[in-house]
Formats: sequence, C-alpha cells, structure tokens
Amino acid sequence: MAPSNFLGSLVLPALLSATGVQAHGIASAIVVDSTFYNGYNPSYQYQSPPPTVVGWSVPDDLQNTFISPDQFGTSDVVCHLGAEPAGAAAPVKGGDVIEVQWTPWPATHKGPVIDYLANCNGPCETADKTKLEFFKIGEAGWVDQASDLWAANVLMNNNNSWLVRVPEDIAPGNYVLRHEIISLHNAANPNGAQSYPFCYNLAIDSAGTASPAGVAATALYKSNDPGIRFDLFSHPTSYVIPGPALYSGALPVTQSKPAPITATATGIYEYTAAAAAVPTTLVVAPKKALPILPRVTPVL
Repeated sequence: MAPSNFLGSLVLPALLSATGVQAHGIASAIVVDSTFYNGYNPSYQYQSPPPTVVGWSVPDDLQNTFISPDQFGTSDVVCHLGAEPAGAAAPVKGGDVIEVQWTPWPATHKGPVIDYLANCNGPCETADKTKLEFFKIGEAGWVDQASDLWAANVLMNNNNSWLVRVPEDIAPGNYVLRHEIISLHNAANPNGAQSYPFCYNLAIDSAGTASPAGVAATALYKSNDPGIRFDLFSHPTSYVIPGPALYSGALPVTQSKPAPITATATGIYEYTAAAAAVPTTLVVAPKKALPILPRVTPVL
C-alpha cells in the first residue's frame, strides 16, 4: 500500500462499517511508468488540508455506491457522485500504459471495464465536466464464456488492477481519463445495472495530432441498451459492450498483474508547450523514491 493511502484505508472502512454498507470498490490510484499517483478517497474531506491528488474528488461517495441507469442523463454519470476536478495531473506520454488500482472488487459483480478520454482544452483542474466529450480508448466485456470470466473478474484476479494504453496519435494536451466498471449482477431488473465511473487528470505529451470526436458522458448509455439491461443468469450467448465504438487509434494492452512501484509523485498542474516551434515540455513535481515493495491491496 502506498504511504499516502494509509489514512484513507483506515478511515473509509470505519465509516462504511458505521453505516452498515456493503462496500463495492473505488478506483483509488493510478501508476504510470512505475510511479504511483494517488487518486481520491472520500475520507480526504476529513483531512485539513486535504491532499492534492490526480483523481477527481467524490466526497459524496462515502458508501461506495454506484450510478444507476436512471442517473445516466445527469452530471453524476461523468465521474461519479458530485465529482469535482482533481487538483493535479499525472504526466504521461502517448503510448504509455496506465495501471488503475482498485480497492477489492466482489467476484459476483461481473461486467465490462471501459476506458474513455476527454480533452479538457485547457487545464483539467478547472474543467466543466458537463462540457467534456469522451471517446472510448479501451473496453473488455465477457472475456471467456466457458468459464464465465468477465473483465471485472480479470481486474480482481490481477490484484484489483486494470491496464489501459494511451493512444499514440492524439494531440498533446490535458485530458480526463474516465475509467469505469459496470456491474451486471442485478441488470436483469429495470434500473438494475450499476456503473462505477472514476476520473483522473492526465497531462499527455505526444507527437500526435489527432483530435478524436467524443460525446458527453450523459449520452454514453441508455437504460435499455443491450449491454445495460442484461440478464446474467438466463444463459446468454453473447454480450454487447455498451457505449460508442472504440476509437480507431486505440491501442491494445494485455492485462497482467502489476509491476512493482519504485516512486511516488503528486503530479503537475497541466501540460504546457513553451511555444509552437519549441519542443513540448512538462514540469514535473519531484518524485520521491521508494523501495521496491510487493503490492498490498487495502482491505475494506
């Protein structure tokens, strides 16, 4: 467990226990090039001052709850309940693989894992989430029908982590990564699917020029989409991953257990280019070296 996650790992379980809530999971951090960047934990609202992190804040998600289909047309579907922009961004390069870390995910909560990017067209720290337009850069659904293995199970089996690759051809700039699990264990019922979206600010350095078209998060899904209203237990023979088509420049990545973390960093404010004719540069917050430690997933 990263040192900066320690307080959150203690406070949040206590809050959940006090309210008698069954924990599902939160996307708690990301790792880029073996460097750990903290995400948001709802317990941070009780710290003064709260830490600056690259994950969007969701202080209303104290119960590790979800976004239901009747909320797909609201701003909560963008980055979860009452989400507000993160105060920092993780510097990445086109083609980099990002590891998203989760707290423990229940094996019964089968479903797809989907990743999107949206260009903030300015600092993501001040972005209006309702104006972000997302394009899909990664998706996985029913991975193996014979064993009933779903993407969410793969995530759980890989120490509650998921890998997504940044497209190489997109223009440099400031982007929001929207990472999501959709649980289908109750999706046979109206309004039964459960979306768990979490967002991270990225400052992407790239030699690309593409500006993929996207859609508002409120237009990603409808409650009657075949990948949203879906009966896991009626012996289905296929599954259609919901949302728009995968971006043509999306890059594949093989899911695997995470590599060791060797450093931790807070992040930067935004991607900057000194001038059009000058190579793009990133001013990165100092990294703190860490001993190489095995991964330990916090227990909720």
